[in-house]
Amino acid sequence: MSRIELAVEVGDDFERILDHLAQYQVENPALRIREIIEAINVLAHNPLIGRPANNDKRELVIGRSSHGYVALYRYVVEIDTVFVLAVRGQQEAGYVQ
Repeated sequence: MSRIELAVEVGDDFERILDHLAQYQVENPALRIREIIEAINVLAHNPLIGRPANNDKRELVIGRSSHGYVALYRYVVEIDTVFVLAVRGQQEAGYVQ
């Protein structure tokens, strides 16, 4: 099982997502964050599941539409560790719904 490390900036990403959800009065915003974390935890067993991105990074697509997020990460096979670098809403990340 691979180790998962979250960059400090991911905490800021979660705060930004929670602020956005509060602004639009989304019901149960904590559940959305929990869903993101559960999806990221899948990387412990499948670190290469995300689609390839630039500079040896990968993107894990989580959910879809208004529930859609993208986690940018890098998997370092030599130390069997996934480094989650950022989490963005799919629209925020530039993906068309």
